[in-house]
Amino acid sequence: MYEQLLALDHVRINFSSSGSHVLNIILAFIMFGVALGIKPKAFADTFQQPKALLAGLFSQIILLPALTFLIIILFHKILTPTVAMGMILVAACPGGNISNFMSSLAKAKIELSVTMTAFSTIGALITTPFNFAFWGGMYINYMAKRSADLLQPIVIDPFQMFFTVVILLGIPLVAGLLFTHFFPALSRKITPWMQRFSIFAFLAMIVIAFMGNFDIFLKYIFFIFIIVLVHNFLALGTGFAVGTVFNTTHAERRTLTIETGIQNSGLGLALLLNPKIFPQDLALGGMLIVTAWWGIWHIISGLSIAGYWHRRPLKNKAVKEEA
Repeated sequence: MYEQLLALDHVRINFSSSGSHVLNIILAFIMFGVALGIKPKAFADTFQQPKALLAGLFSQIILLPALTFLIIILFHKILTPTVAMGMILVAACPGGNISNFMSSLAKAKIELSVTMTAFSTIGALITTPFNFAFWGGMYINYMAKRSADLLQPIVIDPFQMFFTVVILLGIPLVAGLLFTHFFPALSRKITPWMQRFSIFAFLAMIVIAFMGNFDIFLKYIFFIFIIVLVHNFLALGTGFAVGTVFNTTHAERRTLTIETGIQNSGLGLALLLNPKIFPQDLALGGMLIVTAWWGIWHIISGLSIAGYWHRRPLKNKAVKEEA
C-alpha cells in the first residue's frame, strides 16, 4: 500500500493563475453563503448555555488535529508523508460550509451548528495555520528521526498562509454579515439556496483542480477511500464522544458529531494550489488527492448520518432538556 500511495506524489496539477483565481472566487462565494446564515440571535442563545459550544470547539479545533496526529503515527508504516500531511491539513481546516444544512436535516440543534461554524471559521484565521504548522512540524520531526530518506521536504510560510486565509475567509465573511445586516429579507430568501449551491460549487472545485488527472485519481482511489473513511469516522466519532462525555443533550450531540466530521476541505484545496504557500516544485499529489476526496466523502457520510437521524426522533430526555 505504501508504494501505491507513494506514486501519488508525482501527480502534477498544471494550474494556471486564472484557474487558481476561479477556485478562490468559488471558495469566497461559498464562505459568503456561510456568513448569510450567521445570526446574532444564534450567538446569544448559545452563549446562555455555552457548555455545548465549548465542547464542540474543543472537539474540532484541539482534539481532532491531535487524534489525527496520533492515528498517523500509529499507521506511519503505510502512510506516506504527503498523505499524512494531507490528513493534518484537513484536520486543521474549520467546519465545513454544508454542516448547517446537515444539522437541520438531522434534527440537531441548528443554533449551535451555526455558532460553531461561525466561531471555527473566524478562528481559522489563526487556528488553521497554527494547527498545520504545529502538528505538521511534529510529524516531520518524528519522521526525520526514523526514515529521513523517505521524507519529502514540506516547508511553508505560516505568515503567507495566514494572509491567504484572511483573504479567502475574512473578506467574504464580513461581506456576508454586512449583506445580512442591510438586506435581512433578501438574505433569508437566498440563504437556503446558497447552502445547497455550495455543495455543487465544491464539486466544481474538485473537477477544475483534477481536470486531466482523473485517470490517476481513479487508479488510486481505493487506497485513498480507506484512509479518508477511517479519518472521517474518527472525526465523526470524536464529536459524538465529546458530546457524550460533556453530557450534552441529544440534539447537541448530533450537532457536535456533524460539525466535527464536516471539514472545510475546500479551504485546504485552495491553500494547496497556492504556489506562494506550497511551491509547485514540491511533489504533493498525496496531499491534493486526500484533501479532494475528503471533500466528496464527507458530503456522502454527513448526508447519510443526517438522513438516519432525521428518521429517528430525539430521546425524551433531550426533548425535555431543550424545552
